[in-house]
Parts: sequence; structure tokens; C-alpha cells
Amino acid sequence: MTAIVPIGEFSRLSLLSVKTLRYYHEIELLEPADVDAGSGYRRYSTDQVEQAHLIRRLRDLNMPLPEIREVLAAPDRESRDAALRAHLDRMEAELLRTRDVVASLRSLLTSVPTGLEVEYRSVPAYHAFAITEVVPWVDISQWCETVFPLLYVALEKAGVSASGTAGATYANAFYEEREGEVVAFVPIADSDLGKLTPDPEIGSAVIELPAKRFAIAVHRGPFTEFDRTYGALGSYVAEHDTALPEPIRELYLTGPGDGEPADYLTEICWPIA
Repeated sequence: MTAIVPIGEFSRLSLLSVKTLRYYHEIELLEPADVDAGSGYRRYSTDQVEQAHLIRRLRDLNMPLPEIREVLAAPDRESRDAALRAHLDRMEAELLRTRDVVASLRSLLTSVPTGLEVEYRSVPAYHAFAITEVVPWVDISQWCETVFPLLYVALEKAGVSASGTAGATYANAFYEEREGEVVAFVPIADSDLGKLTPDPEIGSAVIELPAKRFAIAVHRGPFTEFDRTYGALGSYVAEHDTALPEPIRELYLTGPGDGEPADYLTEICWPIA
């Protein structure tokens, strides 16, 4: 049996304040079952309690009001649940990011600075199978997780093995504008060049990485703490060498799939004159 209750009583049923209920009415998120034409007094149906509870929980999860409106307007429960799962997935990803940042900050506060080991290396030109794309800063992790498996699958289909350590180059705009060209690559032997052809579907191609001289430091640990090694190596280069305004090269000695983030090893290669 359905009952109609005044706004004060509905506030107790829903645990939403009267002020909040009035606001939700104004923005047409949760409209009363009845509004007195003379007094404007709002009355709600007990059938609306479940909807009010859903709204409160979604707001507790920081879901934006427009998204809540979409959830409530879903034509069926399946569509509603799909929208809710998508929001929960985004929240879980944000929680993981927050956890990583907190861990990185704790490490920054508690660790004792140690001397940076810098190696100088002249790297000759070599060929690689690569995917090149302009990538936003915030999407780089997901992009790398997508393209490297594509490269290795394509190599396997062609019967080609990697001839060196996979890596990526990052144009200056990637750092300066938070969006720039990134080249994910897997080195290949010259003898395998004829076995590979560009694949427009995944954007892959055979490229030649130019010969460069680098100042190189090894970053140990998760990618979320790259800034410390970047800062230390870049400062060292600025103080002792002449940095070139060319893409920085990263080589992933140990990365996802090889161990835990704390065990990752990445060579950061700073181009110098």
C-alpha cells in the first residue's frame, strides 16, 4: 500500500534534508508526488523512498547530478545497472590512482636521497616495429597497456622476435602541453625487415630510431614516481651537459607482466649533445 507523506516525514524516510529535497525538486531530479497549488507545500509518495535512497548513495559516491539523472531515466534495470557499473569502474580507477599518489608521497617524505648513477651511452640507429600517436598525458598508462600487446601479437604473427628492449619516445609537447607524440616501439633485427608490413588497423609501422648520445639513469619502482628520477637526471644534465630538445627515450627493462610495480626497472635516456 502506497502512502503520501509531507516533506518533513519524507526527509526522515529518505535521510535527505528538507533543503536538499527542495533543491532536487527545483532541478527536476526528484519531484514530489503532489504540490499544493495554494501553499506550494510538497508531499511525497512512499514509492519514492527507494529512488531517494539511490540518489543519496550516488551523491555519496560523488556521481555528478547529470549522470544521476541519466541513471534515473534509464528505460530498464539493465541499462541503469550498466551506468552504475561504469561509474563504479571509474571510481575504482581513481581510488587506485589516489593510493599510488599517497604511497609516492609517503616515499618522498621518508626516503633518504641517494646519489644518482648516470651512464653515458652512444646508441647507434636501429629499426623497430612501432605505433605512433598523439596521446594525452592522462591517457598514457592505458595507451601503453593497449599498444604494446598489439605490437607483440603482430610480431608473433609475422614470426619475428624482438631484438632488444621495448620502449617509447616522448616528444617535448607531451610534457609541456600535456599532449604530444608518443612512439611505442619494439626493436627488430635488420634481417626481419622484409617480414613486417604496416598495419593501418593498429597504426603500426617499421621505423628507424636515430643514433643518439644519451645520459641514462635507471628508475626503480612504479611509474607514478617517475618525477623523482626525471627531476634528478634532468638536473644532472643541466648542470653537466647540454640537453637537446629532442624526445626522451624510455626503455622498459622490467615492467607490467614482469613483476610488481615496486620491481619495475626503466632506463630514462636523456638526449645530449
